[in-house]
Amino acid sequence: MAYDFSGKCLCGAVTFTGRWIDPSLKACHCGQCRRWSGHVWAAGTTDKLTIRGDLRWFQSSDFAERGFCPTCGSSLFWRRQGSDAIDVAGGAVDTPTGLTMESHIFVQDKGDYYHIADHLPQEERET
Repeated sequence: MAYDFSGKCLCGAVTFTGRWIDPSLKACHCGQCRRWSGHVWAAGTTDKLTIRGDLRWFQSSDFAERGFCPTCGSSLFWRRQGSDAIDVAGGAVDTPTGLTMESHIFVQDKGDYYHIADHLPQEERET
């Protein structure tokens, strides 16, 4: 079931609206996502997204880039180069989000300072 959502960065300079195809989040524990978000990156995917404001993109690898607000620094989006799909940070979505955590990915790279204890599926890498 698809449904509409909206959200914004911490300062409100970047706003967005979109339509979820699947309201489930994956928590990524890879080293890049932990550095990017400050802990764990949890995001859902959409291919229908309208972004307003001064968004900046940072090429974080040879295949992906990350979108952020240059004013407040909020980590907002991740996308694979050449794809229409964009991962949206669950924490930046306005409530009620209607989102649920589905699984954990890249758990072999998780930080040594926490445990995953929610009994959701865990993938060593993303499938």
